[in-house]
This record gives sequence, structure tokens and C-alpha cells, in this order.
Amino acid sequence: MGTYNVPRNLRGETRILVIFTLKSLATTGAGVLIGLLFFYFFSLLKLKGLGIGFIIFFALIGFVIGRFNVPVIAQIPITKKIGGIPLGEIILRYIKFKKNKKIYTYTKEEK
Repeated sequence: MGTYNVPRNLRGETRILVIFTLKSLATTGAGVLIGLLFFYFFSLLKLKGLGIGFIIFFALIGFVIGRFNVPVIAQIPITKKIGGIPLGEIILRYIKFKKNKKIYTYTKEEK
């Protein structure tokens, strides 16, 4: 009998409940917390059903931000540059860019 290498696929080791990675679980939890604020406000108005809807909506938004990547679509030029990058990372880059409060403009100079 010969020796062989045992494959070590460790990609799914950080998954919780199959679909949640630690990052998507954290962003889903943050979305639930935002939804709970709306739930509390609408429960004061005796509209708990609407509040629960907001919890579900913000939880889904948080899950999408934490889980999915930007697809590469050939017809849209910007996706060629940012394709495959997680949505959460793009949002963090945008916040850091806006926080810097610098606006860069590129002009074509003729020689």
C-alpha cells in the first residue's frame, strides 16, 4: 500500500449553522439590534407586527452585507475592478474615504 496526502479542506471550519460565517453572524446580529430599535418604537404605537418586519428586514440586510461578494459582470465596468470583494469591505472602504473628507479629481492635461 502506498502513502497519500490527506486533503485538508479547512474552509468551512468557521461556519456556524452551515450558512453563517462568523462575519455574517456578527452583521446579522447588528442588523437585529437596529431592527430592535424600530420594534421598540413601533411597539409603543401598538404595531408589533410592523416592528417584527423591521427586525427581519434589517437582519437580512446585515446577512447580505456579511455574506455575499460583488459579482463580476462583464457589461458593467465597475464590477471588473471590484468583483469578488465582500460587500462589507466595500462599505468600510467607502466610510473611510468619506471620513477622510478629501475629494480627489482627475483632470486630463493637454501637452
